[in-house]
Amino acid sequence: MRQDKRGPGDLRPIKITSKYIKHQPASVLIEAGDTKIICCAVVDEKAPPFLRGTGTGWITAEYSLLPFSTGRRSVRESVRGRIGGRTHEIQRLIGRSLRAAVDLSALGERTIMVDCDVIQADGGTRTTAITGAFVALIHCLRGMKREGMIKYVPAEDFVAAVSAGVVEGKPLLDLTYEEDSGASVDLNIVMTGKGQFVEIQGTGEEATFSEEEFLKLISLSKEGIPRIIKIQKEIIGEL
Repeated sequence: MRQDKRGPGDLRPIKITSKYIKHQPASVLIEAGDTKIICCAVVDEKAPPFLRGTGTGWITAEYSLLPFSTGRRSVRESVRGRIGGRTHEIQRLIGRSLRAAVDLSALGERTIMVDCDVIQADGGTRTTAITGAFVALIHCLRGMKREGMIKYVPAEDFVAAVSAGVVEGKPLLDLTYEEDSGASVDLNIVMTGKGQFVEIQGTGEEATFSEEEFLKLISLSKEGIPRIIKIQKEIIGEL
């Protein structure tokens, strides 16, 4: 039994609140246990330079930890004057995950920017951000359709993510910060509603891991992500 009384394959309680920001309808607060993230999606009426003239749009993301989101205050990256490597990696992961679910050619030459701001962190921030960002993205796309910017909502499938890891020799799903800190193996898995993989990030934390351990973590994730997508559907319905 884990510290929060979950079984090895149990998810933390997940809650998604839509329209969390008064002035931004395509916004959500997603809570996964004690991890809380605000995700907002907005439209910019121009595509990135590399897509100009193609008629195709783009989806990108920004991610940040608020200074007091962790146990001690962290310095804002804007104060440091540069984005850290971890932040840059997570932003690219979120963007890739969202683009995998959308027909970008249907957006026109526009960019959808999804901001993911962690207001409280207790493990799984990148995976929770992806799950919440997808819901915010669908709200945004539906708003674009209502306003006549696009003819249909070009989301082709759901996308969600979860962490998994080996802690004290035991494969566990959806790690808390304490579990992640003590994990010998750490995975982040992104999947679609059809069960296709978008991305798998796996690391042996000062250790190696076997194929058997890897496949067990994948199996836990394949069981957990459909449960996360079910929660997404409770908020936004079918696509």
